[in-house]
Amino acid sequence: MFRLQGYLRSCCRWRLQTTLLARPYKIEPVSRDVVLFEHSRPRFFRLLGMFCVAQTGFWAYLAHFGYSTLRDLRKSSKGQDKEMKGRNMGSPFWRAAFTLGCLSVGTLIMAAGLLFSRRSVSSLILHAGGDKVTIITAGFFGINSSFTLPLKHISCMAHRSEVPAMIPLKIKGHSLYYLLDKQGHVSKAKLFDLTVGAYRKL
Repeated sequence: MFRLQGYLRSCCRWRLQTTLLARPYKIEPVSRDVVLFEHSRPRFFRLLGMFCVAQTGFWAYLAHFGYSTLRDLRKSSKGQDKEMKGRNMGSPFWRAAFTLGCLSVGTLIMAAGLLFSRRSVSSLILHAGGDKVTIITAGFFGINSSFTLPLKHISCMAHRSEVPAMIPLKIKGHSLYYLLDKQGHVSKAKLFDLTVGAYRKL
């Protein structure tokens, strides 16, 4: 009996949720620009940029050091009777592999820092009328960049209450997600959920 009641309650709850999701919400026109989300961290992104530049310089120096310092032991021991033991790190293959590996690590660190800075949203502004949104990203070294697009080109891939740290936004024409840190301030939560925080098929 209790199981049947629990099943009926879950069915009713599911039907209510599907009805609410299927119901077309009517958004009242916004009379002025509204900042829906704000999370400014210029100091963090400046430090992140400095870290990426320092790491890239370090790995580039290590690649140059390895390429110019490692010597082929076979050439230096030519004419000697002693057999070589261990791996010849100065051979052309290993020297090239070490150099390319260091350059790859430095490039990946720089690309990851740049990509994270460009995809981290610091502000979301809903313009008057509710048809357009301006997205302001942190940018490398905390130098903000912004662009404006129609609201229908934005889709939130997860509700803000379902994600632990970042709210992913899908932008039409962009391959990767834009990220909203949940530590930021969401003003007018209901308006955010019905506009920027809504899921749309792009």
